[in-house]
Amino acid sequence: MDSTQSDLQALRDLVRDLAHRVDRLERKLGVEQATLPTAPAAAATPTSETPPPATPVPPPPPMPHIPPRPAMSASPPAEEIDLESRIGSHWLNRIGIAAVLISVSYFLKYAFDNNWIGPAGRVTIGLVAGIAVVLWSERFRTHGYQIFSYSLKAVGIGVMYLSLWAAFHVYALIPSAVAFIAMLVVTGSTAALAITQNAEILAAFALTGGFSTPLLLSTGQNKELQLFSYVALLDVAAVVMVARKPWRRLLVLAYIGTLILYIGWYSEFYSRPQLTLTLIFATLFFGIFAIAPLVAQRPDREAAPFIAVPLVLAFINAGVYFLQVYAMFEAIDKHDMAWFALALAAIYIFLSRQTQDHFPDPETIQRLHFLHLALAIGFITIAIPIRLDGHWITIGWFVEAAVLLWLSDRIRSTFLSVFAACALALGVVRLLAVDNFNVTTLIFNSRLGTYAIAIAVLGAMAWYGSKRGDEPGRQAAALAVVTLNVLALVGLSREVADYYSRQLATVRPTYVPGRFTYDPAASTERAIRLAEDFTYSALWMAYGAMLMIVGFWRRSSFVRWQALVLIAATTVKVFVYDVSQLDRGYRIVSFMILGVLLLAISFVYQRDWLQLSGARKRSGDPAQP
Repeated sequence: MDSTQSDLQALRDLVRDLAHRVDRLERKLGVEQATLPTAPAAAATPTSETPPPATPVPPPPPMPHIPPRPAMSASPPAEEIDLESRIGSHWLNRIGIAAVLISVSYFLKYAFDNNWIGPAGRVTIGLVAGIAVVLWSERFRTHGYQIFSYSLKAVGIGVMYLSLWAAFHVYALIPSAVAFIAMLVVTGSTAALAITQNAEILAAFALTGGFSTPLLLSTGQNKELQLFSYVALLDVAAVVMVARKPWRRLLVLAYIGTLILYIGWYSEFYSRPQLTLTLIFATLFFGIFAIAPLVAQRPDREAAPFIAVPLVLAFINAGVYFLQVYAMFEAIDKHDMAWFALALAAIYIFLSRQTQDHFPDPETIQRLHFLHLALAIGFITIAIPIRLDGHWITIGWFVEAAVLLWLSDRIRSTFLSVFAACALALGVVRLLAVDNFNVTTLIFNSRLGTYAIAIAVLGAMAWYGSKRGDEPGRQAAALAVVTLNVLALVGLSREVADYYSRQLATVRPTYVPGRFTYDPAASTERAIRLAEDFTYSALWMAYGAMLMIVGFWRRSSFVRWQALVLIAATTVKVFVYDVSQLDRGYRIVSFMILGVLLLAISFVYQRDWLQLSGARKRSGDPAQP
C-alpha cells in the first residue's frame, strides 16, 4: 500500500506541474484559461496507521486546446488587398454602369432617330426606367451590397431628372411648373430615402438634384424671388439634415450650389433697382451658413478629418458675403462699407460667445471661438482704411492695436495679443513706407503726432510683454523697444530734414522771365547743408546718450546695448563723413561732443556704478580675473 500511496502522490505532483505549464502557455498565447480541478492538498492525506480503502485513481483532466501557430502565408499586404477590393467593388462597378448607360443611350438614340418611339413614350420610358432602377437597387441593399445599390440609385435618379428636363425643354410636353413640382418630388423622395436608410451619399444626391433643378428648368428669364426662395429652402433643409445627422460635408455641397446659382444670376440679371431684394437674400444665405457650424453634429471618430468643415465654411462665408455687399455698394457709397464691416465684426463677436453652448468638444469650441474672434478683428481692420484717409488709417490701426493689447491683458489671451501685434505692424509699415505728410510747422504737426501715438502703443506693448514674464512676452517687449527707438529716431530725423528743406527753399534761385532772383538775407545753400549734416550727428549722439542714461537708470543691459550701437554708428559717421564734409567749426564741435560723450560713458563703466563686474564674477564669467 505504501508504494500505491507514493505512486498516487507522484501522479498528483505531475498533474499539478503540467497544469502550471499549460497555464503559462495559455497566458503567452492569450487563450482563455480552462478551469482545472484542484488537486487535494497533501496535508489532507490520512495519517492513521490503517490505510484507507483503495479508490480508483481519477483520469487526468484533458489538456486544453492550444491554437496552432499561424503559418506564414504569401498573401499580399493589406494595402494591396484594399486596392484590389476597391478596384473590383468600386471602379469596375462604376465603369460597368457607365457602359450600360452608354449602350442604352445608343439604343434609344437609334430608336428615336427611326421614330420607333414618340416624345411621350420616350419620357415615359425614362421615368419608368429610373423608378425601376431605384426599386431594383433595394434588392441589392437588403443583401448587403450597399455601394452597388447606391450606384444604381444614382443612375435611376439621374435618369428621372433628365427625363423631366426633356419633357419640358426638348419636347415641351409639360409646363415649367409641373416639371418643377415633379423634380421637387424626386428630390424630396431621395432625401427621405437618405434619412430612413441613414445614407449620406443619398442626401448628397438629393442636394445635387435640388440645386440642378433651376439650371435644368431655366428659361432665361429673371425670376430672382422664386429662384432664391427655392435656394433658401434647400439651404435650410441641408442645415436641418446636418443638425440631425453627422453629415457636415453636405454643408459644403449646399454652399457651393448656392454660390454657383447666386453668381450665375448676379452676372446675368443684377441691376441697381434690385439692390434691396438682392441684399436681403445675400444676408439670408450668409445667416444660414453662419449658424450652420453651431448646429452641425460632430462626426464619428472615423470621419475626424471633416471636423474642419465648419471652420472652413465659416471663414469662406464671411469673406464671400463681404465681397458680395462690397460689389453692390462700391458704386453707391464705399464709405458705408466701413459701418457694414463693423456690423459684421459685432456679429462674429456674438457668435464667438455662442460656441460654448453648442459644442461639447473642447477642441472644436476653441477653434471656432478663435476663428470668430479672428474674423471680427479682421473686419475691424478692414473698416479702418475704408472709412478713413491718409494718416488717419495708420492712427486707426494703432488705436486698434492698443485696444486689443488691453483686452488681451484683461482676459489673458495670447490669441488677441498676436492680432494686436499684427495691427501694430500694419500701422508701422504704413507709417514708414506709405504715409506722405505735408507739414508746415516744426515738432507740433500731424506727422510727429502720428509717430508719438505709435511710440505710445509700442511702449504699452513692451510693458504688457514684460509683465507677462514668459519668454514670448519678453521677446515681444524687446522687439517693441527696438521698434520704438527706431521710430523715434526716424521721426526726429524727418523733422530735421523738413526744417532744412524749408531753409533751402528760401535760398534757391527763383526763376523770373529773363532772370534769376535770390534772397540776399538768406544763408548760402552749402552752409545749410553743413548745418543739416551736423544736426543729424548731434541728434543721434544726444539720443544715444539718453538711451545710455535710461539703461543705467533702469539697469537694463538691453537698452545700453542699443545706445552703444547708435553711438557706434554716430562715431563712424563723424570719423568718415563729417571729417570730409563739414567745415572746421562744425568738425571741431562734432568731435568735441562725441569725445566728451564717449569719455563720460567710459568713466561710468570704469567706475562700475552698476557693479557689472561683480555680477559677472558671481555668475562665474571666465573672462573675469
